[in-house]
Amino acid sequence: MVTTVILGMLCVYLLCFSVMFLLISTRLNGKKMGMEVFALGNLLLGLAYILQLVGGPPGWGVLSMVNHTLTLSAPVAYVLGGMRFFGQPTPILRPLLALAVAYSFIQVLVQYWLGNEARHALLAGSCALLFLAMTAAVLHGVRTFAQDLRVEMIVFAMLIGGICILNAMKFAMIVEGGLAALDLSSGFQKVFYIYMSFLATVLPPCAVWLVLRRLTDELRTLAAHDPLTRLLNRRGLMDALELYFRSRKAAAAYLLIVDIDHFKRINDTHGHNVGDLVLSRVAEVLKATVRQGDLICRLGGEEFVVIALDTDRAGVLQLAERTRAAIEQSEVLGTERDQAIRCTATIGVSDEFTSVQLFDEFLQQADAALYRGKAAGRNRTEWSHAWDA
Repeated sequence: MVTTVILGMLCVYLLCFSVMFLLISTRLNGKKMGMEVFALGNLLLGLAYILQLVGGPPGWGVLSMVNHTLTLSAPVAYVLGGMRFFGQPTPILRPLLALAVAYSFIQVLVQYWLGNEARHALLAGSCALLFLAMTAAVLHGVRTFAQDLRVEMIVFAMLIGGICILNAMKFAMIVEGGLAALDLSSGFQKVFYIYMSFLATVLPPCAVWLVLRRLTDELRTLAAHDPLTRLLNRRGLMDALELYFRSRKAAAAYLLIVDIDHFKRINDTHGHNVGDLVLSRVAEVLKATVRQGDLICRLGGEEFVVIALDTDRAGVLQLAERTRAAIEQSEVLGTERDQAIRCTATIGVSDEFTSVQLFDEFLQQADAALYRGKAAGRNRTEWSHAWDA
């Protein structure tokens, strides 16, 4: 009786959280992060447990076969939802339908050739193997695709590992003692469904936390980056500089202002859409030209800032000239396919600075060098007069 009540409450938990996941997914617009698939997984598992309550003692029949198929399909749905959460464009209905058809067919064969006990053992063994694979995948994610969620993934691995162990124990008990192991009044079944209720209570809030964490990270990224070029904006650059200078290994940095020559003429002649393409192309050239670890920022309009880290004067001048030449050689297709638009850039280079508080001072220094370069004919690199002192 106690296990039946626990199982009934578990059904209510699963169905309620299924509705909650579905409602959350509707608020996430185009990027649902797998929440609608988690809702489907909860629905499948909730329906499976309802069929178990309605079907009575374990036996052979349509309800039992559907129950087993839903029980195995639910964790597969969670896996597919997890893949979508981590950005994998995974199909949902086709794999689940294929699994349902295949597993139902296998159940019929096992029931016919080996009997009812073997069919129940098949479910427990299949679930144990599936949860073992899920645990291994989650632990693998700690070192690869989910490094930013290390603690959360370890907790998930522990929880999934627990249900893997319980299913393995259920498999062994069925093999040794038959269907008596599935009696709802047994101590093992009570422990099993208490743990499942625990998971049904803990995992949905954890999933919601992951979504909130991912949304918060994305908002932080959007706040620190220019929406057109995806480079750092001024706020993101200042945060990155502050983090760099806090490091014990931080060396002096140099500031380069990169300004596209005659950009207003490009906008007036070809339109702002082409102007945006030119800005994006220059941003790509900067990312491909600067060294790994250097910071790139779109300061505003047609001006970009590069912070060259861990280098000397000769190195930064070489970087500036290489960047200028790369921009001069790049091109953007205009409104007509055979029309290639080229642009040049003038670059002003500051002296070295050693703290984020000096940024504005050395920005003005590089800006003054930039205007001297503009006055001298553009498409050139100009360094600060401080270097001549």
